[in-house]
Amino acid sequence: MDIDGPLDFESEDLLLKPPTPSKRRKKIIGLDDLVNDYLKENKKLELKAKRTKARKNYYSDDEEDSVEAKLSECVEKCQKEMGQISGEDEIYLWGLQTFGDQKTRPSLGFTELGSCKLLQSFMDNELNSVVELDIEKGEVFLERLLVNGWLLKLVNASGHVEKSIATWAFGLTLYSSKEALSASACDFWTAILSPIIEIKIDWLPSYSEIKGALEIYGFQSTFSSIVSSHVETVNADSDCGGPPHNIRAWIKYVASCTQVRRYSIFSTSEAEELVVIIICLFLDRQLLGLSVILHECMLSVINFFAEDEWSTSCEKVAKTIACRVPRDMNSLRTVESISGLDARGKHLRRAVAFHILVACLDNKAIDAETILRILISINVKDKSCDLFKTYMYLVLTENWLSSNPMLEDKSVIYKLWGVYLRNCSCQITGTDLRSYASKVRSKASYLLQGTNNQ
Repeated sequence: MDIDGPLDFESEDLLLKPPTPSKRRKKIIGLDDLVNDYLKENKKLELKAKRTKARKNYYSDDEEDSVEAKLSECVEKCQKEMGQISGEDEIYLWGLQTFGDQKTRPSLGFTELGSCKLLQSFMDNELNSVVELDIEKGEVFLERLLVNGWLLKLVNASGHVEKSIATWAFGLTLYSSKEALSASACDFWTAILSPIIEIKIDWLPSYSEIKGALEIYGFQSTFSSIVSSHVETVNADSDCGGPPHNIRAWIKYVASCTQVRRYSIFSTSEAEELVVIIICLFLDRQLLGLSVILHECMLSVINFFAEDEWSTSCEKVAKTIACRVPRDMNSLRTVESISGLDARGKHLRRAVAFHILVACLDNKAIDAETILRILISINVKDKSCDLFKTYMYLVLTENWLSSNPMLEDKSVIYKLWGVYLRNCSCQITGTDLRSYASKVRSKASYLLQGTNNQ
């Protein structure tokens, strides 16, 4: 027995057995093999060349030119249609330039220091021995009192506002180039005009003085449209062209004046003109940041009218607006700017929409049924139909008919309205690529659902 030899079980274990080396056969490549490989490669190259030649012969030069021309025509058509789709909303924008060049402002010096009893009483007070106020520095002192609120406390204590103080604060409100002084003076006037506080005021501005300030700002009676499709919004407080920062104080001041009942500051015709001016200010894109106080001012002015005056004044304002506003997107902006939260706001909005609609139809009709029959007669399928005008008619008619108490008993009006909506929603197909086609169809479909649910 071999002591160093493997055991029986080890010889049976395959894992312990070393692998037997495989015998490699050397392949000898002969001359015949090389010739066969060369012939096979040549056959592949010849077959590939024949296929390429056959494909080239299949398309002649004329056919290639024809295919290329058709492809170019198709691409140009697609680009043109895509341009129509993407560019329709950029064509029509609202925006009017309501302010032009500003005029020279009046001087703001306090010329009545010597006769100002409020200032004299303070100088005669024992405290002045400590402060040692000089009469020549009285205006600076008053400005400090105005800004920190002490001037209002002093007039509240005395219950009296002298003419010199009132005119001085009025000038600062509308003409001061220092925004802090203008805002403080406006707050002072708003407080003394408040119906809650009973203060005797020796002087009140006239309407001509308030409107004159607007003219000095460069307000224009006739407007020029902004034709650029990319109109930037400019803050009223900026140094760019347009209204000065005092326009903010002017708006607040007008709102305060119309809230006063114990003083007759404005007549009915003057208040009507103020409503027109405020609505026109909504059309200036540079005043977008002042929309909130413009709405508040409009609400104050339309509530200034007595109940027996409002109906007549509302019609006058609506007719004036319809004559001044261009027949474009500014008309829709005008209607949207009139808040419809209260009864008078809704009334004014309906009246303005109605008179603008009549003006857009060249005053061909003034009664509701005739207007709607004219709208129904418009063939929206006609390629020459101006769908932007159709869109304007839709929006204006919607605002005119919305919750109109004068037409509640006239069911024929709303039936005709439904016919017009069906024409606009059904006769304009989804594949119609004309400008404003999708807007007209979508707007009419939405309004039609509301009429069906009534």
